[in-house]
Formats: sequence, structure tokens, C-alpha cells
Amino acid sequence: MRPLVRLQGISKFYPRVHRPGERLRAFAALMAGREPQDGVEVLHDISLEVSAGQSFGIIGENGAGKSTLLKVLTGVITPSKGSVEVNARVAALLELGAGFQPEFSGIDNIKMKASLLGMSSKQLDRRMDDILAFADIGEYVYEPVKHYSSGMVVRLGFAVVAASDPELLITDEVLAVGDESFQKKCIRWIESFLAKGNTLLMVSHSMYLVQKLCTKALWVHQGRARELGDVFPVTQAYLAYHEEKNALEKQQRHAHDGGSGLYCVRKFTFLGHSGNEDPVIRHGEDLEAELILSSPDGRPPVALFGVMRADGTPVYGVASDFDGITPERIDDRLFRFRIRFKSLQLLAGSYSIRGHAMDPEGMRLCDSSEHRFTVSGQSREMGFIHLPHQWNGGD
Repeated sequence: MRPLVRLQGISKFYPRVHRPGERLRAFAALMAGREPQDGVEVLHDISLEVSAGQSFGIIGENGAGKSTLLKVLTGVITPSKGSVEVNARVAALLELGAGFQPEFSGIDNIKMKASLLGMSSKQLDRRMDDILAFADIGEYVYEPVKHYSSGMVVRLGFAVVAASDPELLITDEVLAVGDESFQKKCIRWIESFLAKGNTLLMVSHSMYLVQKLCTKALWVHQGRARELGDVFPVTQAYLAYHEEKNALEKQQRHAHDGGSGLYCVRKFTFLGHSGNEDPVIRHGEDLEAELILSSPDGRPPVALFGVMRADGTPVYGVASDFDGITPERIDDRLFRFRIRFKSLQLLAGSYSIRGHAMDPEGMRLCDSSEHRFTVSGQSREMGFIHLPHQWNGGD
């Protein structure tokens, strides 16, 4: 079956044209059939196929190229390289107010936008009441659009798109503007739209919405496709990236050499996981770690384990003396501690576990070591951990 959307090797290059000399060089290059040399490549070699009935989320930082990709897809701009194929009846909500004439009234803009979306006058007459009810902006519909708030513009635009009965809906962060009640109305409409077998391409910074509405995701990073696949692994990787980026300081990833204190970390490892890669643990699996500490006087030190998110937010901590644990003595100076977190209830994301060496009194932190790990799984729950729960009510 032919896909609804096929992008092959899409690149977009914008030449520098700020100064007269730059504009002249860019024009000369175009006339000669060559690529301009000076400029910015906002998209590089992106390929994507979207089949009928799929819901695709496009995620990435501001400036990553997401909106440019949608503009290429909808024909607003042409790619510098690559090919675009769209085989569907498309409705798009891109930039705020795009397609609206600010001097015209809301009613006039509804008629104009409906015509652009391929609706006949008779179809519009039949659906006008539904459009006005969905937009719910009252008498403002007779006022010029230039008097509207940004939320009212989105309401009007989404109402017309919803009434146009598209096969493929393309949206660019439109739900971030409307109020909560309108967002809920839009989400309910999108869910019913997808239930009919239609297709969605959505740009959003809300991973909750992407996970709720989409089954596939494309992560665009600095104009390139960084990850493409099922929505949960891609969004989890994106969230982990931001947790690392926003950390106040770089977290140490490997064991210290033990020179930072009297009671030292000699070895800190995950049990059951080999190699240098950060282990990936599924939600609900056990996590076991081993900490070997050195004591200068032969007295058993205290071991402290702490779990935190990649951005440094503490999740859980426990010390051996809390639970009255006596370590295994390896020799006169080395002591082994092992801890197992059973049925790990951390939600999917990127985490760190730290092992600390403390003095035998548990008063002084002498040395630390840290390892990263990832929890995988599919869940729309929020926060750090899963709390077992039961819903009551109903039959």
C-alpha cells in the first residue's frame, strides 16, 4: 500500500542574504545552478514514511527544524534537496493565524479558510453551526480577527479544520495556546479523528500529549533525524537528553580512584550487567549493585546508596546502618556491600545511582562513586515512581 506521506532525503538550506554582497553571491549561485556556499542548513537528509491510520509525533528543541519540516511537507516551502510525496486530503494548522486575514471578520475568515481546505459553499452552510459551536467565541466572530487573542485565533482555525473532514491532520503546537477546556475539546476530537482511521502528524513540546495521541515519533535534533520509531522509546530518550542537559553540574559516571577520603570506594558495579554501556532495566525488574569500600583502620565503614534522576533530583536513599547491615569482610581493609532493589517501581527515564563511603559512625561522607542506568517501559503515569493503586466505582 502506498504511504500517505513519503519524505526522502529532505534537506533545507537558507543562504545568508543580510548584506548586499551576500544577496548577490546567493543570486549568482542560483543562476549558475549551484548551491550557495554561505548559509545555514536547517534540515539535513531526513526521510520519513507515514501510513494511513498512523499518528506521528515530531519532537525536538526550539530551532531543531520541526516547523520547517512541516512547512516542507505541506508545500509552504520547497526543500533544497530530496522529494516530498503526499497522497491524502490534508488540513494543516501551522503558525498562529496562518491563512487568516486580520482585517476581515471571523465569519469572512471561516469562509476563506474553508474554501482553501476544499469545502464547497453548500458544505460550509451545513457545517457553519458546528464550526461556531466548536470555536465558541460568541459575538467576536463578527469582529475583525486583528482584535482576537491568540487563543481565539486557534479556536477559530481548529474549528474550521475539524469541519473540513481531512484524511491527514498536521498541527504545529496549536494546543499550547488554547485554554484548558479548549485543549480537552481538541484532544477528544483528535482521538475520535484517529479512531476513524485517519492520520495525524503533530509537533509538540508536551511529551504527555505525544505519548497520549501518537504511536510513532521522530526526534529532530539540529536539523537531523536523531531517533525514529515507537513513541515511548523515542520520547524517553528525548526526556533523558533534557534531564542531562539541564543538570546543574556534570555527574561523575565512573568510579573514583579512592583518593578523596579516608574511607574510600574501591569498586562500584551493577550485578548482572556487563560491559561499559549504561544498563537498561525494564520497569518492575530487580536492580542489584555491589559496593566495595576500603577502611584505613579496619573498622567497617557505612555504605550509603542514593538514587536520583539524571537532573540530580533525589528519588531515594538508604544507608547500611539504617537497616543494621554488617558488610562482608574481604580482608583487613576491604568490605563488600550488596543491595537489591526488588521489582523496581521507577517510571521510565534516565537515572543515576550513587554509592557513598561514610565513616563507621555514619557522620562523615568520605568518598563517592556514580553509575547511570535507564528504566524502560510504556506508561503515561507522571512523576518518578509507580504507586500501586486501584480505581473504585462503577460496575
